[in-house]
Amino acid sequence: MTLLEAVVVTFLLSMLAIVLLPALISSPHHGGQYVNCVNNLKQVGLAFRIWEGDNNDKYPMAVSVTNGGAMEAVVRGNPMTLFQVMSNELNTPLILVCPQDKHRQAAANFNSTLTSANVSYFINVDASEVCPQEIMSGDDNLEIGGVPIKPGLQKIWTNTPVAWSSGRHKFCGNIGLADGSVQSENNSTLRYWLRSTNSTPIRLAIP
Repeated sequence: MTLLEAVVVTFLLSMLAIVLLPALISSPHHGGQYVNCVNNLKQVGLAFRIWEGDNNDKYPMAVSVTNGGAMEAVVRGNPMTLFQVMSNELNTPLILVCPQDKHRQAAANFNSTLTSANVSYFINVDASEVCPQEIMSGDDNLEIGGVPIKPGLQKIWTNTPVAWSSGRHKFCGNIGLADGSVQSENNSTLRYWLRSTNSTPIRLAIP
């Protein structure tokens, strides 16, 4: 290869990188705010694990309110109480809002003013520490049969036509598992995870 040919190849590769890099950055599976959402759910998952370690290996939704948990509130479809219970482990309410969620804003603190307007993530009421590959939490921009999912306790059966909406992550979304890991999924893989759950129906507390 001559020097001229090497220069031409280098130039072409540089131009190709310039063209493709913006597309990769804006893709929901690469970098940017999508990663920030993943990091938020990882911190939520870590908070669950820390809280569990301090409370007889049980998550807040398995511990009564009278004992410092959030069981009664979560089964009514109120995940905000659960996040308030874990406030020491979460450290900041900023991580409860997905950066791509244009309809929510972070709360200033975890006090009684924390509402659904400050939370972007659902909670699986039946998630258990004994099932590490079960869905624990995730983006709440879900639809059932094309209709946005309603706040409160929602039961999802294996044949429920649930899907991510077009907003937030463009028909994709993130789910946090009970082992603390986070998966970025499209609608097909989301339904796979829902079918794989150990509880039927899966009960989601939607903010």
